[in-house]
Amino acid sequence: MNLVASIMLLFAGSGVFMAGMKFMSDGLESSAGKGIRKLFGKISDNRLAGIGIGAGVTAIIQSSAATTVMVIGFVNAGIMTLFQATAIIMGANIGTTVTGLLVSLSSLNIGVFVSAFALIGILMTMFSKNKTVKDIGGVVCGLGLIFVGLDLMSGSLEGNEQIRGAFAGLFSSISFPLLLIFFGALFTALIQSSSAATGLIITLVAQRVLPVESGLYIVLGTNIGTCITAIIASVGTSTNAKRAALIHLTFNLIGTVIFSLLLVFLNKYFVKLLTLMAPNAPAMQIAYFHIFFNLFTTLILVPFIRQLTWFATKVIRDKENDEEVLKLYYIDDRILHTPPIAVAQTLKEVLNMAEMARQNLDRAFNALTTGNVSEKDKIIRDEQKINYINRGVARYLVKMASLSLPTTDEKLVGSLHHVISDIERIGDYAENFLEDAEQMKEGGVEFTPAAIGELNEMYGKVTEMYRRAIKIFEYRDLSGLSSVDDIENQIDEMKILFEHTHIARLNAGECTVESGSHFYAVISALERIADHLTNVAYSIRSQGTMSANSMNKIKKAVEERTAKGEKQ
Repeated sequence: MNLVASIMLLFAGSGVFMAGMKFMSDGLESSAGKGIRKLFGKISDNRLAGIGIGAGVTAIIQSSAATTVMVIGFVNAGIMTLFQATAIIMGANIGTTVTGLLVSLSSLNIGVFVSAFALIGILMTMFSKNKTVKDIGGVVCGLGLIFVGLDLMSGSLEGNEQIRGAFAGLFSSISFPLLLIFFGALFTALIQSSSAATGLIITLVAQRVLPVESGLYIVLGTNIGTCITAIIASVGTSTNAKRAALIHLTFNLIGTVIFSLLLVFLNKYFVKLLTLMAPNAPAMQIAYFHIFFNLFTTLILVPFIRQLTWFATKVIRDKENDEEVLKLYYIDDRILHTPPIAVAQTLKEVLNMAEMARQNLDRAFNALTTGNVSEKDKIIRDEQKINYINRGVARYLVKMASLSLPTTDEKLVGSLHHVISDIERIGDYAENFLEDAEQMKEGGVEFTPAAIGELNEMYGKVTEMYRRAIKIFEYRDLSGLSSVDDIENQIDEMKILFEHTHIARLNAGECTVESGSHFYAVISALERIADHLTNVAYSIRSQGTMSANSMNKIKKAVEERTAKGEKQ
């Protein structure tokens, strides 16, 4: 086999190996989605539990980078603390060693048999309609492709002395430990997969073109290079998410420095120990070293998690005026890898949006009834935040729609488009109230005490309805819908009653036309806010269902428009 053919075969083998890793990772992640959700649902401040969760999730999805990216997403979304994230990142480093151990099994001459899994797996995905079977097929196919890729890489090296000599010359020329570590870090950063890098190192060592001693240093470098994925993922995230990425890098740097010093002074003892553990199996020796490195580094640093978080906090300071920044508080693209958690976080974001709208409505209504517009800037700023969240959630829902979700979650995602629209409209009324308040202040217009009393009474009902509607939405409480209908009817009756009392005051000369126009605009707005709240509450039913009261209003509006059209 000529040199060019060997190089192309090596590239092909690397590609097949990485494709197999991707197939297996995606299949495992999809089939174990509920298990991953349960694991992350058990997150606590127990550092050992966190390490166990990190190791377990990474062993399941076969990617420490994917686990770390998810963790950064969780920190950014406020699901977990920096302390919890640090423990999980430590565990992820342990979990990733499973990949190296799996790859090293190729030295046991089982590759031919396992490679056949590629055909079995692809047939499962092609001919089965069952999602679970398809996911398992993806895992089986991926496992087979990993060994096909390893076999191709080994074959490219076995079949050509030139390429073996080229690799041997390359690694002899960069035999200095720091250069080997740098090479491992750079190569891993470029391909963004420590698993693939480790697989290639194990293949080169197994073919005797890379000495075990050099392979150990390169493995140390891969642990630094894999941090680039987390660093890239942290761009544009919250301060704490950036700190999580820094902790990941710091943890691996400390481990690499410790083991580099140990290897420099105790290299021959390490090699002798690994040889005793796996005689005549250099691939297994590299895999064992990878396990030992990550276990030992974790054992050393686990007592210092709080110190690591303190260090990250000192290096990456809190942003000034962070509350002024337009941002999403609970959702993050990185957690779309775990759809059930993404759905739960979206609900949190919508509830947060609803609470912001309620608080802003309170401020604006208070400005309207008291004439005090000192919170004008806060009202405008929070209205901008609500609009930003509305757009962000809408985009997130579109992304979620493409995921594989249970039927109930699909319906929920569909209904949330309408919910955020209703909440955004409620938020707009706060701005309307503020405009009314400013116009009244500039024109020297005031409400009468009787008018203020009626407005407060009606707003009190709206506030009660707001609380109940959001509670029904949050807890999916169908039994509470009738109470929302009752309050909506009361608000409708109040609007009719207060229109009459307003006209009576106007006729008696107790109020001006200007104050009357503002009064009518406010009670009309409160009635429409109640309609939006009814929509939010009824969103927990199947899409398209609405209250009888809302249906009657629509019919009445249609009838009125029809009558007007006939008159014209």
